[in-house]
Amino acid sequence: MTPTPSDPTRPTPPDPGNGTGPAQDTTTPALSGTGNGTGHPRNTAMPAPSGTTTDTGPARPGTDHGTDGTHPGGPGGPGGPGHPTTPPGQGTGTTSTALTRAQLWTRARGFLLAVAVLLTAAVALAGLQAGDHHGRLDPRSADPDGSRALAQLLKERGVTTRVVTNAQEAAAAAGPGTTLLVADPDLLGEPQRRAIRSAIDLSGGRTVLVAPGSPALPELAPAAHAKGFAHQRDLDPGTPACTLPAAGTAGRAGTGDGLRYTTDLPGATGCYPSGGHPTLLVLPSTTKGGDTVLLGSETFLLNKRLADEGNASLALQLLGSRPELVWYLPTPADMSADPGTDAQDPSLLDLVPAGWTWALLQLFVAAALAALWRARRLGPLVTEDLPVAIRASEATEGHARLYRRADARDRAATVLRAAARERLAPLVGVPAPQAHDPAALVPAVSARLTAGGRPSDPAALLFGTTPADDAALVALADHLDALEREVRSS
Repeated sequence: MTPTPSDPTRPTPPDPGNGTGPAQDTTTPALSGTGNGTGHPRNTAMPAPSGTTTDTGPARPGTDHGTDGTHPGGPGGPGGPGHPTTPPGQGTGTTSTALTRAQLWTRARGFLLAVAVLLTAAVALAGLQAGDHHGRLDPRSADPDGSRALAQLLKERGVTTRVVTNAQEAAAAAGPGTTLLVADPDLLGEPQRRAIRSAIDLSGGRTVLVAPGSPALPELAPAAHAKGFAHQRDLDPGTPACTLPAAGTAGRAGTGDGLRYTTDLPGATGCYPSGGHPTLLVLPSTTKGGDTVLLGSETFLLNKRLADEGNASLALQLLGSRPELVWYLPTPADMSADPGTDAQDPSLLDLVPAGWTWALLQLFVAAALAALWRARRLGPLVTEDLPVAIRASEATEGHARLYRRADARDRAATVLRAAARERLAPLVGVPAPQAHDPAALVPAVSARLTAGGRPSDPAALLFGTTPADDAALVALADHLDALEREVRSS
């Protein structure tokens, strides 16, 4: 038997190697019938029977002639050398570049651990130091603005110091054997002032008012009046007018840099004058043995100034004349809420203990350093090719579809007119900055138009109103094109 020659009238099958070119059959023609169903031609050494051809018609599922290049598993079809294999049930997709939770945790755990350690250390440090920091003029505070040193000196001389934080408790503790010190009387409300005034009149002891001003004097010391500020820090006692033994013994002291007072009450004693008005005023009480001391400044009671001049001597004699010292520090609950008072409410930072303030500062510095450490370093700009090149016509059509979907004829008309003005300006000799100025562009364009061929009014075309419908918008685009063509051809 001889091989049957190929039929010249039948089309040449595709190349099994690439699925595009003519077949190059290097094997013996297959027997008449179907393939082996495995995606490869059945090779045989037997020639085809006489009168048969190698063409068996269109390929059916499960059959393969090995020449159509489109069968799954064939050289030219999916899964072959020229086509990537796609698992069943899965389509092609893009690889996500987003970080997973595990990656985020791996990157952030070091920073979070450092912040946790710093926060724990700051809280512990603030908690350990909070007991030593209370506030200004506090006998428990060792800060420069505290008064712990004075309290310790008084304790060595047998004077006990008791700190109270409300006016009722202070008034109840006052008596003939006590010295009641009111740290900031201007901040007291009206009920608190009445309680302190009652203690002044009935206790028979000494009451020391630290820097009382116009809000507190009318109720706590009505016989005295404030006379401005003393601009000197250290003052002399002012003898012989000052007959107070404590001032004579202490000598020069830092009672200045605060308020000055005046009074016409008989028996009052004024010391340490500044500009003719005393900064320390002693008023006799209606109860025998009692008196009220007005201090224009609390500076000589503070830790940082106690060792200067005669401050320690004056403070010990004023506050140590009785065996018990009641130190009244007003709290926010005792502070005045009256609208007519001049006292200012303390800010949030004034109420925060000093230890916590330093802790917050340390946390802020640590956070700034961590941000500087972990911040992204931005280098020079790098030009990157777009992953997909979009033709200008496609971008234009996309914008047009968006405008049409939103019925944004005004925006579309504005874009068309602005582009036309920018193209016409250099043609008629108008500078680019004046391309959108009707007074400069319209006369220049009109001068280039011929009387017979003018499509319409250039001003209405280039600076007109919004088209009423889509047909008017299309007509506007056509008129702008016609206008530009006429200017170019003129």
